[in-house]
Amino acid sequence: MLRLATPADRDAVYSIYMHPEVIPYLGYDPMPAEAFVPIFQELLDCRSFYVFERDGKVAGFIRSSRQPGRAAHVAYLGTFAVSPDWHGTGVARQIMEETIALLKKQGVLRLELQLEPDNPRALAFYTKLGFQQEGRLRAAYKRAGDPHYTDEIYMGLLLADLPTASS
Repeated sequence: MLRLATPADRDAVYSIYMHPEVIPYLGYDPMPAEAFVPIFQELLDCRSFYVFERDGKVAGFIRSSRQPGRAAHVAYLGTFAVSPDWHGTGVARQIMEETIALLKKQGVLRLELQLEPDNPRALAFYTKLGFQQEGRLRAAYKRAGDPHYTDEIYMGLLLADLPTASS
């Protein structure tokens, strides 16, 4: 079940976020729990950070951000992770399906996201869902301890057949 995150979810979210299989693909380097408190509060404050519960436990989470103005039909998906305990169980697909359904009800017609090229599992997952690669952000960020910068692959998914000038 997808639901808005609450303060009571902090420890579960922190545990998933800091897991060695998850953290390389999210926006922060490993940190102690106390340092995560303001980051979690920012996620709560955005009012679009959701946790997904399965069997009474937080199995994953996702954040969506609506774009303003002329791009109000667009939502950006980020801070998406599934606990390694739930990998391969369909939780990721269920989170995405519920998130997409929720955003469609809100009038979203296009989804965008970014992922790292060294995350082939995520690339295959998003491609299977219909996302298409639309570009690459070179040297988008640097992970602590890495001697190099990491690119990001930019992907998009149209939720409707939208007319464009190039159509």
